[in-house]
Amino acid sequence: MGGIIRGLKGHLIEIGGVEDHVHLLVNLPPALALSDAVRDIKANSSKWVDENHLTADGFEWQKGYGRFTVSYSNTDSVREYIRNLKKHHQVRSFREEYIEFLRRHGIEFEERYLFEGE
Repeated sequence: MGGIIRGLKGHLIEIGGVEDHVHLLVNLPPALALSDAVRDIKANSSKWVDENHLTADGFEWQKGYGRFTVSYSNTDSVREYIRNLKKHHQVRSFREEYIEFLRRHGIEFEERYLFEGE
């Protein structure tokens, strides 16, 4: 994913993941639409996983994604969070944490639309 982001003229600051999701902290060029970046990252990483036979059934990302802006002053705390994802999700699931995050920041949502396939 780092190579894909570099190819988009972006900078990968931190990456981390667990079984069902990944977090990327990136700096992208202002002229690049985030939706285009996510599309390219998903498409090219899926292709790489499949070409390298890293899954038995073929790899596929979920359709949606979450994106949040991080102020420069919070970069270190977000990096630390990403580095400790497994520890965080031993206490609370990704779903629980995501919903709490949305509520804490006053982001309106309908829970039935948050996660496909449930």
